[in-house]
Amino acid sequence: MPVLLAIGTGKGLFLARSEDDRTSWTVSGPHFPMTGVYAVAIDKRRGAPRLLAGVTSPHFGPSVATSDDLGVSWWEPERAPLAFPEDTGVALERVWQLAPGPADQPDRVYAGVQPSALFRSDDGGRTYELVRGLWDHPHREHWDAGAGGQAVHTVLPHPVDIATAVVAMSTGGVYRTVDRGATWTATNTGIRAYFLPDQFPEFGQCVHKVARDAADPDRLYAQNHHGVYRSDDGGATWRSIADGLPREPYYPAVLRDAMCADDAEPAGIYFGTRSGEVYASRDEGDSWARVAAHLPDVLCVRAAVV
Repeated sequence: MPVLLAIGTGKGLFLARSEDDRTSWTVSGPHFPMTGVYAVAIDKRRGAPRLLAGVTSPHFGPSVATSDDLGVSWWEPERAPLAFPEDTGVALERVWQLAPGPADQPDRVYAGVQPSALFRSDDGGRTYELVRGLWDHPHREHWDAGAGGQAVHTVLPHPVDIATAVVAMSTGGVYRTVDRGATWTATNTGIRAYFLPDQFPEFGQCVHKVARDAADPDRLYAQNHHGVYRSDDGGATWRSIADGLPREPYYPAVLRDAMCADDAEPAGIYFGTRSGEVYASRDEGDSWARVAAHLPDVLCVRAAVV
């Protein structure tokens, strides 16, 4: 069972591959050397998997590259595939998230970017257009930058209901659409913002990441600046699940997109640290092995059976 682990770092993309059920790994790279790779995706909805990488070049700016041969070669357009329309008056700073759409929309890909906005692609992630429904939201002028920037860092299309999707941003919180992105509603009920006078505001929470339960698409988990929460109604309401979580110090930092699971059975779990180490578990977290060390700071990881 071949498994591919894509590792985005502050100085390029590394690809780790296992051919023996995740027992040993071969690491190649860096692809896009000396370039920040803040978002990666492995899109398996077609015959051959497509890799997508959100790269941020200090010279050429942000872009999205794609590969249809597991990273042997890469395609980048001559013009930037993501760009804000002139009437917005802003420039794209970074691609923070790349998310394939539902299985029955194999050419739909979403990109969450900085400044906070959502883009949509209908050609497999090669060109994108701004989702105006979120950009024109009346809350947008009040969204502020967290320590990591003002960005849409989570994009969760519903795997069955193609009209529904959830996004999250720092700062701003969680927003949901049920009409294919035409309108968006702040859905932060129950998420606390200790740093605001109103500690349960409609929006403004510094949400760090939201993840969808693989078995129940309407169950979501959120980690924000001061807590961990669960929603059982698609993000409409949240309750704290922070009690009982480990409180022992762990100093190596794992960034918001630097942990993932693959689609094998049993599931493999992966995480990378800012100190350049990447770990893998082939038994759902019961045991761990180191995949790589001495890499640049790990910004994101994605894994899949290929």
